[in-house]
Amino acid sequence: MHRHVMKAEDIINRGGAKLVLEMFNSKPDGSIDEEGDVVVACDGRIKRLPAGGKLALAPGESVTLMPGNWHAFWGEGGDVLIGEVSTVNDDLTDNIFREPIGRFSDVEDDVTPVHLLVSDYDKWLA
Repeated sequence: MHRHVMKAEDIINRGGAKLVLEMFNSKPDGSIDEEGDVVVACDGRIKRLPAGGKLALAPGESVTLMPGNWHAFWGEGGDVLIGEVSTVNDDLTDNIFREPIGRFSDVEDDVTPVHLLVSDYDKWLA
């Protein structure tokens, strides 16, 4: 379960089984609001879910998540190919997880990267 400080994102079920998202709003302090309804846009249509409600997306469907929307997602009934289109963000500071986890695994570069992630800047541009 996580949220974003600045990033808005479209989560898209590109194919396979159902993609299920569990969602909550944020309280003013950023913690999970376990009471308030969650309002999201699914393919341009507004949907209202209770706190902790689960939204199932069939292949081809998408949901727009705004900053502060707590969410977790998984495939139900098989593998799912997930796409994401998001606003520009710094993955090192924009992801807030309910339970702290490592964000990126260590990478041992065997070639110079062609395109950098923001988190690569210190290593490659210093």
